[in-house]
Amino acid sequence: MTLHSSDDALRPRAQDGFSHPSRLSDKASGRLARVANFIAAYREHGYRVARIDPLNLVAAVAVDELTPQWHGLSSAALFPGDAAELDPVAGIAGLHRRLQDVYCGPVGLDASGVRDAARRDWLFNSMESGQALARPSPADQVGLLRRLLAAEEWERVVQRTFPQAKRFSLEGCESMLPLMDTLIEMAALHGIGKAFVGMPHRGRLNTLVNLMGYPPERMMAYLDTTSASAVAQQDLPYHFGGLSAKETSYGKVMLFLAHNPSHLQSVHPVVSGMSRAVSDDDGASGSSCVPIVIHGDAAFAGQGVVMETLNLTQANGYSLGGTIHIVVNNQIGFTTPNPLQPQTHRYCTDIARMIDAPVFHVNADHPEDVMAVARVAFDYRMAFGVDVVIDLVGYRRLGHAEQDIPSVTQAALHAVIDRHPTVTALYGDQMVATDVVSTATLGELRARAATSFHEDARADWQFPPPAVPSFADDARAGAPLSLVRLRELVRAMTAVPAGQRFHDVIHRLIGQWRDAVAREEGIANWCLAENLAYASLLSDGHGVRISGMDVGRGTFMHRHAVWHASEPSPDYADRFVPLRRVAQPGTPFDVVNSPLSEEAVLGFEYGYSTQSRRDLVIWEAQYGDFVNGAQIMIDQYIVSGEAKWGYQSALVILLPHGHEGVGPEHSSGYLSRFLQLCAQDNIRVAFPSNAAQWFHLLRRQALSPQRKPLVVMTPKAQLYANPGSHSVMSELIDGAFQPVLADDAKRDPNRVTRVVLCSGKVFYALQAARDAADTGTGTRADMNTVALLRLELLYPFPKAALAAALAPFVNLAEIVWVQEEDANQGAWQFVRDHLDEACGEAVALRKACPAATPSGARSSAKMQQRDQDDLIAAALGERR
Repeated sequence: MTLHSSDDALRPRAQDGFSHPSRLSDKASGRLARVANFIAAYREHGYRVARIDPLNLVAAVAVDELTPQWHGLSSAALFPGDAAELDPVAGIAGLHRRLQDVYCGPVGLDASGVRDAARRDWLFNSMESGQALARPSPADQVGLLRRLLAAEEWERVVQRTFPQAKRFSLEGCESMLPLMDTLIEMAALHGIGKAFVGMPHRGRLNTLVNLMGYPPERMMAYLDTTSASAVAQQDLPYHFGGLSAKETSYGKVMLFLAHNPSHLQSVHPVVSGMSRAVSDDDGASGSSCVPIVIHGDAAFAGQGVVMETLNLTQANGYSLGGTIHIVVNNQIGFTTPNPLQPQTHRYCTDIARMIDAPVFHVNADHPEDVMAVARVAFDYRMAFGVDVVIDLVGYRRLGHAEQDIPSVTQAALHAVIDRHPTVTALYGDQMVATDVVSTATLGELRARAATSFHEDARADWQFPPPAVPSFADDARAGAPLSLVRLRELVRAMTAVPAGQRFHDVIHRLIGQWRDAVAREEGIANWCLAENLAYASLLSDGHGVRISGMDVGRGTFMHRHAVWHASEPSPDYADRFVPLRRVAQPGTPFDVVNSPLSEEAVLGFEYGYSTQSRRDLVIWEAQYGDFVNGAQIMIDQYIVSGEAKWGYQSALVILLPHGHEGVGPEHSSGYLSRFLQLCAQDNIRVAFPSNAAQWFHLLRRQALSPQRKPLVVMTPKAQLYANPGSHSVMSELIDGAFQPVLADDAKRDPNRVTRVVLCSGKVFYALQAARDAADTGTGTRADMNTVALLRLELLYPFPKAALAAALAPFVNLAEIVWVQEEDANQGAWQFVRDHLDEACGEAVALRKACPAATPSGARSSAKMQQRDQDDLIAAALGERR
């Protein structure tokens, strides 16, 4: 019997004695309404009483908890009286049984969070048409049994061989393996050639061996704690990912399993970014690859990055054409109570309501239903281009790690688990009972699965750590820069579309840009320098992506990469992106304002940068300290991903940084933290102090053959507005990024005894104080003995460039490092060791910076200015 979601399907037919619905009696119409309510109740609430728990530990929801539609419904209650009166709705008893089978069996469809009627109807029709209950052929059943045996026997082999190894067993949710098989098959069926997978520890080794084809003997070598190979590896085996070409009945699918640290759900945005990058490069908008993210039950409901990413990937610039989510639900999380018991919410998947995603709850002990659900879920994703969740409800046969004793905290639960047969035992018995296989054949299949893993292999296999290339100054050459070329770029960018009027700020900016490129002595501020850097790259065919909060305009009105017409249009036709006017055909420039998120967005952009062919991928924090919200992505991926896994990323992180008396939360990009993480040439950390340096730094990052993440302490309001930090056009045309900027004042180097070394905007305060002394308006200190140097690249530390800048000062007696950051922050503790090595014993080294504080910044502009005055005086040796 096929059910339908339309009301027409419930109306009586002419052959039933009714030629038109209007001729129905009030009594018959009432019965039909009850039937409609009866079906709706199962569709809405059937999952709440479905048999999805393989352990049968969770009592069915009491009838009184459900809506009045459900309460007391039965064929007898619905239709009392003479059976002849049932003609308009003949077969109500069969309908009741059918609804029970469809909505209350091993599969429970929760569509209550799906607000779109068309999507809900699609889901109900798919369930009721029999698609979700379709049974495989005997040959496919044997294939399914083999896959289950492979998953189970791998765990047993490892347990026998290395009982002390930590592997995060899949036991209790072995059906995840055929679930993944089915999703990959469905990808090939739909013409999708790539799948990006993110998953936590649970079942990862099983997935690597049985799905990805990782050599079992090599994996076991990792698990052998007595082997030297364990010492040499860069990361734990249950963090590993890999790439595999999966052959299916419908073609090949390239399966990429992302590496993942112990911050389990952090891989969710990373995989999302990877998938989006491939889709953008293919120009396929999600039809060339599919992201599949596997979650733990407790992590899915409990880790905020999941919610951030669910929200993020619904937005323009981050959408993926739908993600397949799998929750490996062991019904216990870590060591917490059963998440299916009434707490703040009944199901760990309830957060999927925030994106209107349907949830298929499926009993992991029913592998055929698991595969059927995978097919329906994938078809749904393809039909609507949206996310879908599969809640694979199983259990955890062992502890969180295999050495745990779970009965200490979950005695009753594990007493049940110990008595519960495995899914292979249940399914094998079913195959024997239905004569699909014999008992002898079942035993042979199990034995073959066990011996295929070479359980006695102890190969001394060593994973080669990825090479760490050294920093290089060479760059791929772009087209030569000239004033004529920059003038043409500005002309194209400022060609306002006919009939459009922008804010007066934009029209003033257009005039400033045109004036700046009119002559080589024209002045480029930071805004023009940045836009010209992008324009010159785009015109050479180098793609650029920028994302973050308010990046179109810029937090400090400092970018203006997106212009908005004065008369807004509901279809966003008022948005004008001038840089797209100069890009070569097919060269993308995306500037995407992100949701209010750091961890998910930075993780997304990191993943994007590892897979994209674009030369410049940028994430900008609204304020530098907001990067705090993404510290996991910094520590576990950006600074260490290459050393651990060989990931190559040239992601640029822009952190507005500068002490302006606006408080601790809007001052610091936490430069000191990034410098603490620098090792083995893993990242680049820069602190440019003028517009030309900013221009050349961006171009250098895009053109460099060495793909390294770049962290930049960028200006805030005061430095952007400081005319001294602006540059003449000739510096953009003829210059290059300089790791160290020498003193540009005319000083006799033989008289210099003190070098004041700094980074960032504090230089201009030092320069102003020295200039005032030179003109006699400052203190009586002899400024002819003081030289000012700027350290623009902090890591890799530019030893050679600094040595060259110091070489002319043959009478140098001391170097003073100056920073506006407190002594326990900023760059002092990092540069101190390098300066000690550079100076030797003949030159004294000291610091000038505010005292250490917990908060790190002042909340008063007046207090900030007072502190800075004291700082400058100490650095220059002035008397106050």
